[in-house]
Amino acid sequence: MIAAVEGKGRRVGITGVGVQVPEKVLTNADLERMVETSDEWIVERTGIRERRIAADDEAASDLAIPAARQALERAGVDAADLDLVLVATSTPDMLFPSTGAIVADAIGARNAAGYDTLAACSGFLYGLSQAFGLVSGGVAENALVVGTETLSKIVNWNDRGTCILFGDGAGAAVIEPVADGGFIGFELGVDATYGLDLCLPAGGSRHPTSAETVQNELHWVQMNGREVFRVATRLMVSSANDLLAAVGATIDDVDLYVAHQANQRIIDHAARNLGLPQEKVFLNIDRYGNTSAASIPLGLADALDEGRLRPGMRVLMSAVGGGVTWGSAYMTWSGERG
Repeated sequence: MIAAVEGKGRRVGITGVGVQVPEKVLTNADLERMVETSDEWIVERTGIRERRIAADDEAASDLAIPAARQALERAGVDAADLDLVLVATSTPDMLFPSTGAIVADAIGARNAAGYDTLAACSGFLYGLSQAFGLVSGGVAENALVVGTETLSKIVNWNDRGTCILFGDGAGAAVIEPVADGGFIGFELGVDATYGLDLCLPAGGSRHPTSAETVQNELHWVQMNGREVFRVATRLMVSSANDLLAAVGATIDDVDLYVAHQANQRIIDHAARNLGLPQEKVFLNIDRYGNTSAASIPLGLADALDEGRLRPGMRVLMSAVGGGVTWGSAYMTWSGERG
């Protein structure tokens, strides 16, 4: 799916962002004591130096709620005035009620619809496109999109191929009509051919939870790292190029590239093949690792706090995740309500 959306319906953008990460920091030095690995190897292969880990009693909603409240405060929106709470997550509190419903109740979004979307690392971009469609078309006046993950709960801490990669966190964005700027286009896709290369095999209706699935460690993330890397490097580039072409833009029209922080080598490869100089590429993977659906909103918030993202800047966001899903969004940053 590719859509140039500027000029179709109301002008819509992001007016506030918020974040929340757990207190616990797990460094590469800590991992050296857990599995056979080294700080040098992890940094060289991934760019990650540390990641945040949720407490035993900390669920996805516990991170999403403060991130949501911060985004609403920065946007100047009362939760009671929200029309939609959409949570992108691969690690919901439970299958139902949805984490979106839990978050909506906790923040006082009494008049909002609330639900989850599961598109792995692309989930936040999928959520943005859904929120844009509802707000630009007048079905909703505003929306809150949250990416939240507690991936540490589904990682096998004896598997050095996966446990070094993932971290926990949440990022939220308020979507509203804006006077200037806003979303210009979206590109989204899926190809289940590669689905089993990154998956959580058990716990669904295909393999319901049982003593056997637990014994066989099917409730941990399973990943074919080599194949995932190959597919991700290709799709990050093609998704961004296809979207820019669809909206009549070139890579010179990008001021900041906020990619899903899966692996620095993937981001570096994408930037190089897109022709983006390093000063236009935002990175915070060294601090958080791969936080899946929370990755891009965490990046937007950090870029704002660091002065890297300002009104009028043209922002390109791209992600590839399990499914395999992928997506890109292109917008002019406004940061103010219309």
